[in-house]
Amino acid sequence: METQDQEVVLYEAAHGVATVTMNRPEYHNAQNSQMTYALDAAFRRAADDDSVQVIVLRGAGKHFSAGHDIGTPGRDVDKSFARASLWYDHVNKPGGEFLYAREQEVYLGMCRRWREIPKPTIAMVHGACIAGGLMLAWVCDLIVASDDAFFADPVVRMGIPGVEYFAHAYELNPRIAKEFLFLGERMNAQRAYEMGMLNRVVPRADLEDATYEMAKRIAKMPRMGLVLTKQAINHVEDLQGKRSAMDAAFAWHHFAHAHNELITGNRLGGFDARSMAASQRAGEGAADGVGDRVADGAVDRVADVSQAKAAEAEGRA
Repeated sequence: METQDQEVVLYEAAHGVATVTMNRPEYHNAQNSQMTYALDAAFRRAADDDSVQVIVLRGAGKHFSAGHDIGTPGRDVDKSFARASLWYDHVNKPGGEFLYAREQEVYLGMCRRWREIPKPTIAMVHGACIAGGLMLAWVCDLIVASDDAFFADPVVRMGIPGVEYFAHAYELNPRIAKEFLFLGERMNAQRAYEMGMLNRVVPRADLEDATYEMAKRIAKMPRMGLVLTKQAINHVEDLQGKRSAMDAAFAWHHFAHAHNELITGNRLGGFDARSMAASQRAGEGAADGVGDRVADGAVDRVADVSQAKAAEAEGRA
């Protein structure tokens, strides 16, 4: 069980490589605001440390990240934090302004800043990389995945056109991106590699060695050469329309939130962690076997704990 003073992000640096570890393993690294701001602090720490040449992002436990926190006891969407941008506090704002201001800060804004970290970043992905987990992997320059990793953005089931950092049509061929979103199905690591989303796929037992071997090789390169190369390639993506496409998709994303609230009374279209897992099982017919049961069981456990906490708070437990 997560405790209030638990470090939700761990940091260490050695041999020119900083490791940033998401540390909510009991909730499969579901991202609440506490974790997001802790990630931002860790990335800033790595950027400020001249001995660090490369940053590795990983997740503790069985999965890289189950996505944004929509159902754990640590969900903190209504809590104020010291903000990293100039966006004002979202708390107590009416209507669509609440989520629009929050997600400009913690999702779109932070992801864009992390993409621009002037040091190479590598996502080390194992197990589930779902929805908001994709955002964290996609802001990294390179992705090394284990052969048991899988990827999905099922939020179209909520009536929402993909996650806030809308890089789908840049990580995948547009036609494959449409399939990925329309069906909401899990893409296994091999297909993600074939589609160009991943740099390497290795056996689970070799994931750490393969990732750090790559990081140490990159760390030997001249720092300025790495910075300029990263800026050049990011600039090419932006000339191809990546930034402006994201701005448009973010606006449509928030139209969907507002529409959901008008129609269902809920910004997420009535979905929580449990109902999203059930919907995905129904949509896919549990076709992925063990991987489905592991991931969905994890989400169900999050929902069970969340409901128990809510019941206890209301004196029903």
